[in-house]
Amino acid sequence: MRRSVRGKGANTRYVCDILPDTGDAHSLLVVEVRTPPGHSSSYPPHKHDTDDLPHQSLLEETYYHRINPPQGFVFQRVYTDDRSLDEAMAVENGDLVMVPRGYHPVCAPYGYESYYLNVMAGPRRVWQFHNDPRHAWLLDA
Repeated sequence: MRRSVRGKGANTRYVCDILPDTGDAHSLLVVEVRTPPGHSSSYPPHKHDTDDLPHQSLLEETYYHRINPPQGFVFQRVYTDDRSLDEAMAVENGDLVMVPRGYHPVCAPYGYESYYLNVMAGPRRVWQFHNDPRHAWLLDA
């Protein structure tokens, strides 16, 4: 397993690659992410729903959420460019969010730490994502 810190400022989160695309597996990629209270994760919004390597890979994804303390919640949005899918949800401890396609950011409100376990799978076991161009400027901020 490889641990890393991603993002900066209120976009900082702590990642543990349990089964990265470099690991020995047939289809699955598995990642744990801890997001401190008041921070965003899977952000800027990104997607990996098009089989267009090397630019983007096609991976469906699930988010299994745990919240600390457990009475809390986080917000997650799943949306596509054309808004044929556009869901914003308050996610509670133990919820599972399925991401069949689209962008999928997570925000943890003040006072609640977010933990989620990502499991991804697709026809090719490569994680290559595409940031929402409307929010890509955040990478330079």
